Amino acid sequence: MVHIVGAGCGAADLITLRGKKMIENADVIIYAGSLVNPQLLEYARKDCRIYDSSKMDLDEVIDVMKSAEDEGLDTVRLHTGDPSIYGAVREQMDRLKALGIGYDICPGVSSLFGAAAALKAEYTLPGVSQTVIVTRMEGRTPVPEAEAIAKLAEHGATMVIFLSASMTDKLQEELLKGAYDEDTEAAIVYKATWEDEKIVRCRLGDLHGSAVRAGIKNLALIAVGGFLGNDYELSRLYDASFETAFREAKKD
Repeated sequence: MVHIVGAGCGAADLITLRGKKMIENADVIIYAGSLVNPQLLEYARKDCRIYDSSKMDLDEVIDVMKSAEDEGLDTVRLHTGDPSIYGAVREQMDRLKALGIGYDICPGVSSLFGAAAALKAEYTLPGVSQTVIVTRMEGRTPVPEAEAIAKLAEHGATMVIFLSASMTDKLQEELLKGAYDEDTEAAIVYKATWEDEKIVRCRLGDLHGSAVRAGIKNLALIAVGGFLGNDYELSRLYDASFETAFREAKKD
């Protein structure tokens, strides 16, 4: 059996209870060594076989899983954050299915949410944005033409941009082609929830300069939008004059 486990957004104690238990019981662990906090491996048994997938290709990863399955061993495939976001898990699941190897998925806390916690921010503020666009810049690997940053930026919604900290000059340029302007609030969150977390708040017009001055080139999320500002409407959820299924409206 293969357990695909989300390691969480950084801090070792932000893995789910289920994920931690799976690590503790694993015979084999294949972890994303370039991103997963190595402290998580301290939960593993002493006799657990551990492989760093940052040094492996897909065939090598699958070979380890197949060998473990042939021996009747349980494997944990430990991915950063939540496996469903830039986890490259679909290709692994398809290969496991073709081989007749059972698998399941344990979700994790994405760095998307770790960054919001670090910023002490709410992505969906009433009167500001009710939409969160999660995306990345086109680099060595393409994105669909309709999902180009400039086109997504036309919405003016909250944007959280992965895998783009090394391209902040081009990212800034593309974002400014949309509904944002140079004064739009932005933030760079480096290694959210890790011990060496770093937060840089800036205006979009100085996004690249801020990244350069902070020396941030990777392992960071970039957040853009009015949710980082101070202007918003109060939610009706707790508005005394707003009736819900659980509470009657108070009359003046």
